[in-house]
Amino acid sequence: MGVCKRIVTIDGPSGGGKSTVSRMLAAQLHYTYLDTGAMYRAVAYQCRENGIDLGESGQLEALLAAIRIELLPPEAGEDDVRVLVDGRDVGRILRTPEMGMLASKVSALPLVRASLTRLQQQIGASGRIVAEGRDTGTVVFPDAAWKFFLDASPQVRAHRRAEQLRSKGEVVNEQQLLTQIIQRDKDDRERPIAPLKAASDALVIDSTGLPVEEVVRLMYEKILLSSCCR
Repeated sequence: MGVCKRIVTIDGPSGGGKSTVSRMLAAQLHYTYLDTGAMYRAVAYQCRENGIDLGESGQLEALLAAIRIELLPPEAGEDDVRVLVDGRDVGRILRTPEMGMLASKVSALPLVRASLTRLQQQIGASGRIVAEGRDTGTVVFPDAAWKFFLDASPQVRAHRRAEQLRSKGEVVNEQQLLTQIIQRDKDDRERPIAPLKAASDALVIDSTGLPVEEVVRLMYEKILLSSCCR
């Protein structure tokens, strides 16, 4: 590993609890929380809204050059970060399973990955961030001081996501959600660019039977015991 950077990366498949864990860990460390997945969802949303043909590089380049993505802290009582696209708060729209599937397709496009990876690296240039996503430890921040890969069974992840959506008053077909999660796992793991996988130096945590507080404790203790960047 190169120069050690005071950055925590938390990668893993959809619905593994990365967002909640990352936000809690960032608060304990007094670090900034970076939700890279929200950025891909924001691009996916803008592509849909503008009828962008994902096979047309010119259209994509123009969109990526113009889009403004802002990530803000969650509102009181909410879990997800607020996402502003060109000044419009679209965070709630971005969290649907359908938008997640579209984000998975968009994230496989080289133009999109290159653009957002550069932006994420700029945000993390000064360190002291907790970045969560699919490739934060393998591609975006390969010299991060602490890397984790958070996993859980597809069934548990589908149930957690269903409960989260139901708490917001949405009607959820849990079996359909499970099917979507399994398909997204396949798409994310098999894409040729920055596929979903654990970094070779990441600590893999299976949260299937663990409460979120225990996952955060394991990560926090791992960071405290490390001599890197002290």
